[in-house]
Amino acid sequence: MALSAQQIPRWFNSVKLNSFITATQCGKHFQRPGRTLLHGFSAQPQMSSDNCFLQWGFKAYRTSSLWNSSQSTNSSRQEIGSAQSTLLPSMNEQTQKTQKIPNFDSELSLEALDDLPPVSPLQPVSEEEAVQIIADPPLPPDTFTLRDYVDHSETLQKLVLLGVDLSKIEKHPDAANLLLRLDFEKDIKQILMFLKDLGIEDNQLGTYLTKNYALFSEDLENLKTRVAYLQSKNFSKAHIAQMVRNAPFLLSFSVERLDNRLGFFQKELELSVKKTRDLVVRLPRLLTGSLEPVKENMKVYHLELGFKHNEIQHMITKVPKMLTANKRKLTETFDYVHNVMSIPHHLIVRFPQVFNTRLFKVKERHLFLTYLGRAQYDPTKPNYISLDKLVSVPDEIFCEEIAKASVQDFEKFLKTL
Repeated sequence: MALSAQQIPRWFNSVKLNSFITATQCGKHFQRPGRTLLHGFSAQPQMSSDNCFLQWGFKAYRTSSLWNSSQSTNSSRQEIGSAQSTLLPSMNEQTQKTQKIPNFDSELSLEALDDLPPVSPLQPVSEEEAVQIIADPPLPPDTFTLRDYVDHSETLQKLVLLGVDLSKIEKHPDAANLLLRLDFEKDIKQILMFLKDLGIEDNQLGTYLTKNYALFSEDLENLKTRVAYLQSKNFSKAHIAQMVRNAPFLLSFSVERLDNRLGFFQKELELSVKKTRDLVVRLPRLLTGSLEPVKENMKVYHLELGFKHNEIQHMITKVPKMLTANKRKLTETFDYVHNVMSIPHHLIVRFPQVFNTRLFKVKERHLFLTYLGRAQYDPTKPNYISLDKLVSVPDEIFCEEIAKASVQDFEKFLKTL
């Protein structure tokens, strides 16, 4: 039956919709590999028979209705809309259901993520959103303790028995790693025997190794070489043991550095070999500590306090700690003793122990003697009180022999200050 030109658009729309429904239903049951478009629909590389018929009908329609296309456009659009609303109610519902179900096989566009605006940390959050926020668990504390390894390490167990304080060593991660790698029999035992032969007693090993745990990383032959160097400089075995106890890092310094330090003090202070040796035996930290405080104090004594070079030599040989004392403490002590107590330089040189005494103690005793009328520091006059007795004796002897008063009177006077 032949179709008129006005009936062709209506027939074509019906065929087109039926073909679309058939292709959609077939795509759900027979999926073919293709490029994913939207929510599971695929663009198939091959064309179905309906699509071929659809293209043939479209060509025939264009050939027969070209002259009437302008008149039938509006009516065709209205009929297509009515046909979609009547023929595809289930298709619309299916599309809505499909949009609600997320498809995990679809690929998320990275360009779409880049277009999203960044979230500001200062953006206000409602109470409902705040309740739904799940905070991340707190990070574990970054701590380390050797106690966790004592039960599994024979080396640590034996070090604890020697008196080594692991709580102080574990503050240095490098030291902890060193101890955990060492074997007691191969690495530590020979060092302990060396220290005992040197003169370190058993009850002193724990304290010494706590301070100088790095000695375990030293080669035993190097340690023996450094001891042999000190012996070549006429340091006795007892003096070496004393120096090692008082300056635990002494054996960690090379022979070259030890030789340079001894040469510095002998040259800068212009001391004899014997006085230089006696100086470092009494204060071996001079060989291991920084030289900057020493150089600074030498300038203070000479330029600020006005002592002569030979006076400085005398004072530091009697009180070596004056070389490393705090600069502020030195100047404050000298200012009080020299300017307030009116004691001249030469008397201070005779009793340099005053620089090694707490200033408040000097003030308290001087003020008490002034209150009693006995503050007399001139050796040419009666009732002379030397700086040595003023600062070195305990309170009982000071009150009884120097102040001629009771300790109770001294304590009452101090409460008035």
